[in-house]
Amino acid sequence: MSELFSRFRSRDVEFRNRIFVSPMCQYSSRDGLPNEWHLVHLGSRAVGGAGLVMVEATAVSPEGRISPGDTGLWSDDHAQAFRPIARFIRAQGAIPGIQLAHAGRKASTDLPWRGGRPLRESEGGWQTIGPSPIPFAEGFPPPREMSERDIETVIAQFVAAARRSVEAGFEVIEIHMAHGYLLHEFLSPLSNHRLDRYGGDFEGRTRFPLQVAVAVRETVPASLPVFVRISATDWAEGGWDLAQSVEFARRLKDVGIDLIDCSSGGLVPNVKIPAGPGYQVPFAMEIRRQVGIPTGAVGMIRNSWQAEQIIANGEADVVFLARAMLRDPYWALHAARELGVDIEWPVQYARAKD
Repeated sequence: MSELFSRFRSRDVEFRNRIFVSPMCQYSSRDGLPNEWHLVHLGSRAVGGAGLVMVEATAVSPEGRISPGDTGLWSDDHAQAFRPIARFIRAQGAIPGIQLAHAGRKASTDLPWRGGRPLRESEGGWQTIGPSPIPFAEGFPPPREMSERDIETVIAQFVAAARRSVEAGFEVIEIHMAHGYLLHEFLSPLSNHRLDRYGGDFEGRTRFPLQVAVAVRETVPASLPVFVRISATDWAEGGWDLAQSVEFARRLKDVGIDLIDCSSGGLVPNVKIPAGPGYQVPFAMEIRRQVGIPTGAVGMIRNSWQAEQIIANGEADVVFLARAMLRDPYWALHAARELGVDIEWPVQYARAKD
């Protein structure tokens, strides 16, 4: 028996295996609306046998987009556009999920294949916001420091986007608290220099992200899981680290979050990251061990045997695949063959199974 291809259950949602497609920005939307590219891109991974197919970081407001090409969920029209995508993913046997995000001080940038530089207002850029007026990097404008009213507004935006996600047919909602975007910016002392109740010590820096988690969990039906993606470390001295991530995961578990998706980095540029096969797996393992909450491992998980070992050894409950899925939409079907697992192929492709 393969542990990778065993079923996984979270609340009332059962996944056919533990291979999850990580949210990956496509930068291919117009006005936040998904289109044929997203249907084919996401639908192919569902046809390819994944257990969960997660939509890219989807902005809760226009100002929350990383770039003008990001998807969004700030109106009912956006929810309507996502419905056929969620429906198609589900029809192929995968669970449709979506990651809700706000880019904070890393918003208002050009598409990555055009350099990803900050956009000027004349180019369609906008004022960014953050916990403190500290730019992300040289050449980035300082964000406007958020007021408590701004914080309340963003919480309401996450709530509205979560409601629309459910209406669109998504069965997993993930809150993006990683990679240097807004909620991560509040967590890290490197980007959060506030002196009010939303800054300072651990309690203050985690207050806003926890408020978002509570509000989203209360909005999403109790039958559906809510995940949170974190950066377990900033890889920078004096920043957010694994010890804080463990304690934060305890708080998230207490408010009803169902799984911690364990990534790292993204808050500050030019840090030295010891990247290598499975380099972030120890974060998932340690949070799982200390907190007793399901975790997902992500980052340079490339082949079936590596993924199988992670699950079989109890290092994580699921694996999130990103670039491996970009290279091969049918990674799960091919992994099953490599591991000697007989799984059902789409009937249209059955002739190619053997």
